[in-house]
Amino acid sequence: MIKLTESAQNKLVQVQKDEGKTNPILRVSVTGGGCSGLSYKLDFVDSVTEKDKIFDFGPIKVAVDPKSFLYLNGMELDYSGGLNGKGFVFNNPNAKKSCGCGSSFSA
Repeated sequence: MIKLTESAQNKLVQVQKDEGKTNPILRVSVTGGGCSGLSYKLDFVDSVTEKDKIFDFGPIKVAVDPKSFLYLNGMELDYSGGLNGKGFVFNNPNAKKSCGCGSSFSA
């Protein structure tokens, strides 16, 4: 299961509008790299594969490929704005260690 906070959902809807996306799907994935070994990646895509796990959050649909889901199961995506805000925040119970910026982790 992947979770999106209300704050993340609101920001994603705003980003969709700003980028002129009409029916995109948010693809959340894990790639090799970053200072801790693995990095999070967020992309708007127009289609999914039959192997993707799909999560529906009203106006936002999230797709995760099976390999990334091994690292992301139970993860909550939040958005923190304001003067000290970080942007999108990945609260991942599978991350054993993460870097200071929060965009990479090790499992």
